Amino acid sequence: MNINRHIYKQLLADLQRPEVSILLGPRQVGKTFLMRQLQSAATTEGLRTLYFNLELPHDLMAFNKDDNELFRMLTTGVDVVFIDEFHYLPNASRLFKAVYDAGGKTKIVATGSSSIEMHRHLKESLAGRRLVARLMPLSFAEYAQTGDDPQGLLAGHMTFGGLPGLIHHAGPDEKIRLLNEILETYIQKDIKSLIREENLRAFNNLLYLLAERQGSMVSVAGLANDIGLTARTIERHLSILEQTYILYSIPSYSRNIGNELKKSRKFYFYDLGVRNALLRDFSLPGERGDIGAVHESFVALQLVQRLKPNMELKFWRNKAGQEIDFVLLKNRKPFLVEVKSTLRTPEIPAAMKIFMKHYPETTGAIVYSSGLDAEAEHSGKRVAFKKLESLWRESEEVAIDTAPNPGSA
Repeated sequence: MNINRHIYKQLLADLQRPEVSILLGPRQVGKTFLMRQLQSAATTEGLRTLYFNLELPHDLMAFNKDDNELFRMLTTGVDVVFIDEFHYLPNASRLFKAVYDAGGKTKIVATGSSSIEMHRHLKESLAGRRLVARLMPLSFAEYAQTGDDPQGLLAGHMTFGGLPGLIHHAGPDEKIRLLNEILETYIQKDIKSLIREENLRAFNNLLYLLAERQGSMVSVAGLANDIGLTARTIERHLSILEQTYILYSIPSYSRNIGNELKKSRKFYFYDLGVRNALLRDFSLPGERGDIGAVHESFVALQLVQRLKPNMELKFWRNKAGQEIDFVLLKNRKPFLVEVKSTLRTPEIPAAMKIFMKHYPETTGAIVYSSGLDAEAEHSGKRVAFKKLESLWRESEEVAIDTAPNPGSA
């Protein structure tokens, strides 16, 4: 089954631009499949194309030439060159720059599995010469293309995640096997070259602890004590996890009010299936003891994928323990998002009322739960109550899409 990825239209339009297009994202999110789709579309339009997957020895050997030969190979009789896993090229920056500066006659589209690769292998400045896009696992709206049962789809997405390759495997055992293989590949291919061998076991322990504490505030000092590494090493490992798109960190929100926590962070794995593989727990949502963390993580991943350049995602908590799961900043104006596993009445959480009092510029709020659709109002702000499965429709009102601009009704 082919899934219509929302990013595809953008990538297709970018084929008409001369800049080097770079598609980043973790392994197994469908970068190669999208590249093949783009190549097919380009060919249909009459463009001449070349495709190289540099994880294949034969394709990599094609680049074992001097710079002049490489330049001729990529610019003679070809309109678009697709290069999968470009970081295997030691001279990628120089090569891409030369092709672009030749007059933009050849378009380059390249993929990589981390921002580390982009910065390490594109050492020369490509400012104004590159277009960077990021591909994540299937959003719930994309995943919903595989069926028409919102609750069943929600349970499947929360249990096995949104990696596209899993939708071709019907049985849970096969999905679990594939998720474990993806984890093993990540450790062996992406991490082993970035972390000292003696720290690899500790790194694996860090992965487990982060999965166990997903959605909770995490202390770097506490992780260092639990694992037996320095705080500096833990920070470096967390940075690697973020730059390889395995983990997202969400910082706290504050405006220097004395009772707010200012330097805390929460972490979320990029895919719930990967988190469940780390925990070795593939229980259905209704059977889980950590269902609150699962629901919160599900919403976090939907929000992260919808962020636009004028948006930030944070959380809020004060020293009294009152907390709001997510503060979505749109043009620096806060919009509140809370997640409740069960909710029977549209009662506005106390923390939301306190936040709105301190931050009257708040534009509104939304509360997701397993079974309530309603509306309420506080201090002139609209508070919507929505079911979690409502996120399966791309056109459904979601906080990111409906956070009103200042002054709107």
